[in-house]
Amino acid sequence: MYKNVSILGAGSWGMGVAKLLQENGLKVKLWEYNESDYQIIKNQRCHPKKLKNIFLHKDIDVTNDLDYAVDKIDLVVSAIPSQSLRSVLEIIPKGKFKDCPIVNLAKGIETTTLKRMSEVIIEVLEHPSGLVTTLSGPSHAEEVTANIPTAVVIAGEDDELLAKLQIIFSNNTFRTYQSNDLIGVELGGSLKNIIAIAAGICAGLKQGDNTLGALITRGLAEMSRLGVAMGARLETFSGLSGIGDLITTCASVHSRNRYVGEHIGMGKKLDVILSSMAMIAEGVQTTKSGYNLAKKYKVEMPITNEVYEVLFNNKPPDIAVGDLMKRELKSEIWN
Repeated sequence: MYKNVSILGAGSWGMGVAKLLQENGLKVKLWEYNESDYQIIKNQRCHPKKLKNIFLHKDIDVTNDLDYAVDKIDLVVSAIPSQSLRSVLEIIPKGKFKDCPIVNLAKGIETTTLKRMSEVIIEVLEHPSGLVTTLSGPSHAEEVTANIPTAVVIAGEDDELLAKLQIIFSNNTFRTYQSNDLIGVELGGSLKNIIAIAAGICAGLKQGDNTLGALITRGLAEMSRLGVAMGARLETFSGLSGIGDLITTCASVHSRNRYVGEHIGMGKKLDVILSSMAMIAEGVQTTKSGYNLAKKYKVEMPITNEVYEVLFNNKPPDIAVGDLMKRELKSEIWN
C-alpha cells in the first residue's frame, strides 16, 4: 500500500486532502508554489483566506521546493488548477515518478487544447495511462475537513489500483466509490461548474427555486449529451461526479463558481469579481472549453452558450435567461 504521498497545490482542496490523508495514516508532503501563501501555511498551519478554522497537523511537511516535494514518494495527488497544470508538470523531469500512481483533483478542461486533466498528465509526463486517475464528486473542502459525511468517486483504467486508492482515501466520514469511466467523471466534474455559474446568475437576478430546478435538470442534459459524444457513459452523469456534484455546486454557499455567477447577476464585472477572490473559480475558463467542445462535437449546449456570452461578450444576464426561455419548444428527452 502507498504510504508516502506528495500533494501538489495547497489551495483549499489540496489542504483538505492533505489533512484527510495524514489522518488516514499517510506521510504527507504539501507543495505550494506561491511564496507568501507557503509562508502563511507553514508558519500558521492554516490559510484563513482559503480554508477558515482548519489547521494542518505538524506532521504534514509543507514545502515550496518542487524537487523536494516529488522526491522519494510513491503516490502523487495533483491539486493544481486546470489551466496551470501543464506549466507545473513541464518542470518535473519525465519518468520522475516511474510506477507512481497520480490522482488528479482538478475539475477543469485545458482551454488551449481542450484536453482533460488526465490527458494533460499522461502527455506531459509521458506517464502510463493506467496509473492516472481522477477523484471527483460533491466534496467542498470546508465540509470534508469538518468531518461532514461525504461520498466521491475515483476513476481510472486499473481496477486493482482503484481498489487500493479507495482504501487510502476512505474513512468513517469520507466514502470513495470507483469507476472505469474516466472521461465521464472528468467531464462531469468540469462541466457542472459552468451550470453553477448559471445558477449563481439566476440567484443574483433574484429568481426562484423553480428556476434552479429547471437549470440543474437541463444543465445535466447538456452535460450528458457532450459526454456521450466524447465517449463517456450516460449513466456516469447520474452518479456522484455528475448530478451529485452538480446539485451541490449549484446550491452551496461554498461554491466559488456560484459566487461568480451571483455577482455577475447583481451587475458586477467579471474581472472585478475574480480579482477579489483568494481561490480560482475553475468554471470561468471551463466555460470557454465547454463552448468550444460543443462546437467541435456539434452538440447543442444552450446554457453553456449563454454563460459564455454573459462572461465574455458582455451579454446582459437577464437577456440571456430570456433567450433560453424563448428557445423553440421541443420534446424533453435528449433535446
